[in-house]
Amino acid sequence: MKILLSNDDGYRAAGLHALAAALSRYASVTLVAPDRNRSGASHSLTLETPIRAEEVEPGLFRVFGTPTDCVHLGLSGLLDAEPDMVVAGINHGSNLGDDVIYSGTVAAATEGRFLGLPAVAVSSSAFEPQHLDAAAAIAARLVASLYASQHPQDHQDTAAADLQAALFSGQMILNVNIPDQPAHAIKGLRATRLGNRHRSEPMIRAEDPRGRPVYWVGPPGPEQDAGEGTDFAALRAGYVSVTPLQVDLTRHPAVAALETWLEGLR
Repeated sequence: MKILLSNDDGYRAAGLHALAAALSRYASVTLVAPDRNRSGASHSLTLETPIRAEEVEPGLFRVFGTPTDCVHLGLSGLLDAEPDMVVAGINHGSNLGDDVIYSGTVAAATEGRFLGLPAVAVSSSAFEPQHLDAAAAIAARLVASLYASQHPQDHQDTAAADLQAALFSGQMILNVNIPDQPAHAIKGLRATRLGNRHRSEPMIRAEDPRGRPVYWVGPPGPEQDAGEGTDFAALRAGYVSVTPLQVDLTRHPAVAALETWLEGLR
């Protein structure tokens, strides 16, 4: 198995290298990651300037661009051979609920999906994680199992086959959030849905050295929909949250009603 590994915390991030080491037990891993922290970059793509990439050591490329740039470049010109899967992480800090809209980690995985590969995004619950080895081992086993599932056994059930088909046909990606706990303290894995947060906190106003106003983005809002079955609830209870994400944002049940409403405007 060949894996393209990226992140949004930058090519030096401890989470990236912990996951690379764990994945290397199962696969040939190439790291293509941003030159610096690009958290919150979402799915931005660099269009106005050229993208520079430098191989700082064998198999590790530093890209002067966004997480999406990294994966797009990796799959569209940088690497000699196309990988089998794209993995993003381990992000320092969870990506739960609404976070996935802003997350560069999730965007890196989504770009892999856009370019036709199965993809997984992995995050730790802590901004300064202390148990990256445990998180990396869990993530690596999950990825290896997904890859092995391309060759189903005769006894495989229909649900598992449908899940694998969706992942490998590009209909979804998996968003994985892991508690920052030692391996023995993690209770297991749960399939979850995205929760959501209340409105984010207000911008924080400050001044630069010349007295001019500057603004910092405030903290994310507290949990709103975080009950049973959500990614918030699973992580809070000590479980690994595994959420299937689809890229089609269309609200299909609303199409017919919208068409009826638009008829009155024609």
